[in-house]
Amino acid sequence: MTTDDRQDDTAHDDRADHADHADDAGPAGHDDHEHHEHDHGDHEHEHHEHHEHSYQAAIEGYRSEKDAFFKSSRQSPIPAEERPAFKGLPYYPVEPDLVFEGLALEPYVGDEPTSFRIPTSDGQLRPARRAGTFTFELDGGPRRLTAYTFESSPSDSLFVPFLDETSGHETYGAGRYLDLEPDDDGTYAVDFNLAYHPSCVYAPQYSCPLTPAENRLATRIEAGERLGEGDADH
Repeated sequence: MTTDDRQDDTAHDDRADHADHADDAGPAGHDDHEHHEHDHGDHEHEHHEHHEHSYQAAIEGYRSEKDAFFKSSRQSPIPAEERPAFKGLPYYPVEPDLVFEGLALEPYVGDEPTSFRIPTSDGQLRPARRAGTFTFELDGGPRRLTAYTFESSPSDSLFVPFLDETSGHETYGAGRYLDLEPDDDGTYAVDFNLAYHPSCVYAPQYSCPLTPAENRLATRIEAGERLGEGDADH
């Protein structure tokens, strides 16, 4: 594969690799984190603690598997010469309150065109589509994120990049990514503990979609991947 081929295909492959990891841990994590209503006093408290513990263990297991992939896989975005010293990605602590389940994909009703070309980190334009929006409550107000699909990679998966008040300081300045799959009932879960950095954070030859301005959240999302100390210039 030539360098040009890699740049043309990497944005899709990058998201697909991360989605595969998310599929390993995400659904189990969501199942363990289901919210059930009980009126059983102490039993409710113990039940809630059990699910939180199971969810945290699932996320931590996912992170360990991803770190191993980044350190040893030939497909790792970590440059080969840096892998021997790689000790794992930096993360925020697991935050169960930043999981929003049962979200319906609402029709996109904004002012931007449904079909458009999303710019990438290497100056390309990738054909994309606004598939719909998700709305959830966070920090006392409604928040909305637009979900996208790519014409070059037809799939049920939705691409949800986002910016927040950590972007450019504690996290990558061009945003972080979420890959969403529908649950059995057709709804989706936005789990910010699964937010990840694009591969161009680690190596500039990757072509990574840049987050549209409409997906900027006016709050801090202290969950998922973050930059390490001294990396805030990304």
